[in-house]
Amino acid sequence: MRTIGLIGGMSWESTAVYYRLLNEGVRDRLGGLHSADILLRSVDFETVVALQKAGDWEAAGRMLTQIGTGLEAAGADCLMICTNTMHLLADEVQAAMSVPLINIIDVVAEAVAAAECQRPLVLATRYTMEEDFYVGRMRRRHGLEPMVPDAAGRSLVHDVIFDELCKGRVDEGSRRAFVALSERAAADGADSVIFGCTEVGLLLSPSDVALPAFDSTVLHARAAIDFALGGDAATIAAA
Repeated sequence: MRTIGLIGGMSWESTAVYYRLLNEGVRDRLGGLHSADILLRSVDFETVVALQKAGDWEAAGRMLTQIGTGLEAAGADCLMICTNTMHLLADEVQAAMSVPLINIIDVVAEAVAAAECQRPLVLATRYTMEEDFYVGRMRRRHGLEPMVPDAAGRSLVHDVIFDELCKGRVDEGSRRAFVALSERAAADGADSVIFGCTEVGLLLSPSDVALPAFDSTVLHARAAIDFALGGDAATIAAA
């Protein structure tokens, strides 16, 4: 079994989900008392959020790269950044590594395309919805036409993520608001929904929305299990 290196803590609420999913997935596939071989570095999220708010992505990139190379030196055979937003720095981190970084954007996009969906609504942090690294990569590399909520919707989703979900709060009113966003997007032509923040799955389940839903945390963890149990990193997103 290959060792999975996790950069977590962004937030720890969703990193805990990663840990559970990875171990459950290995147990389910191998049986017995098998569990995942994991190296986890969990950061102080307050420090990361301060860099995000300041727009200091250069410092954030140095931090993630240092952590990633440390995990590789400790024996990780692959790397996962356990957050969608910080994949803004994924290419920079990958460039410093000799082991593969399993990119959550590609994993999710391949799942959407495999389901023959084309216009997914992305529910995520403001950075993920508004910067080009996420929706742009899906357009250029995967031929998708991702959609995001309007400005008010983006603010709502961002605030719920940081002010509620990252603090362990799950609010029924927020769930209804997210469902309403998906319904409006469907009326505007969306054919699916991406839970594009690793905390969104704490609030919504696929059964809450009428459109096909893709939980980035679940898909990312599944791709890592595939790799850990012998998959090829070059094709893992398409598996």
